[in-house]
Amino acid sequence: MPRMSAPAASHLPALGLGTWRMGENRRTHAAELAALRLAVDIGYRAFDTAEMYGEGGAETLLGEALAAALRGTLQRDALYVVSKVYPHHASAQGVVAACERSLKRLQLDHLDLYLLHWRGSIPLPQTVEGFERLRERGLIRRWGVSNFDLDDLQELAALPLGAQCAANQVWYSLSRRGVEFDLLPWQQARHMPLMAYSPIDQGALAAHTGLKRLAQHLGATPAQLALARLLAEPGVMVIPKSSDPSRLRENFDAAALRLDASACAQIDAMFPPPRRRVPLAVG
Repeated sequence: MPRMSAPAASHLPALGLGTWRMGENRRTHAAELAALRLAVDIGYRAFDTAEMYGEGGAETLLGEALAAALRGTLQRDALYVVSKVYPHHASAQGVVAACERSLKRLQLDHLDLYLLHWRGSIPLPQTVEGFERLRERGLIRRWGVSNFDLDDLQELAALPLGAQCAANQVWYSLSRRGVEFDLLPWQQARHMPLMAYSPIDQGALAAHTGLKRLAQHLGATPAQLALARLLAEPGVMVIPKSSDPSRLRENFDAAALRLDASACAQIDAMFPPPRRRVPLAVG
């Protein structure tokens, strides 16, 4: 798996696997577990989850899959595991307790990245204090945020320890390119990775007629083009979610796809970059 091109984010794989909507139903447990174990076998090393997903169910499922892999030849340092805390758990003490619960479900002794899922009513300084406590204890390597627009990030950056924010995870796809106007450039200037969730619009872009035509010409798939175009932007990581074996392989291979200027221009003609500031998309 290629790493991100931004020097400050070289620890991050360019592509990871999301787990939203996993762990919600016992009837799908076996199939989802098999998908996660297959993902490890394919070569996925970055996994994104949250305490909100299935109210801990996704973390439990991912923990089961990773525990099995770690009993084999896979080393913990080869993995990059991300989870997220509910806003109402994000007080200085609450975030510590929430992280400890997540680690128990994940069967891990630390997270590589821990994010505030979205901004709530608890003041940011309290959340940062909790994150820093976790980092000092070695329970997390880095912390960041999710669903933060530019004004939120600027407010965070003005805090005494705000510069420790290591990532921002937002909805970013070809149909949701608003972040390219101001948010992404701001993060790029500060070497803060942008993690793109729903980068294929939950599968919708795989059926786009224009992408289908171009993909056929390039010997790729529409979903791979959608992912590769985002990955062409410095400092962007994509975390598509799938439980389908063929989709898992297809998405994984997109990280090695390099689009030339002509291909990027054709995609941009179908999905024009923003010319003005637009509100952050939230899914």
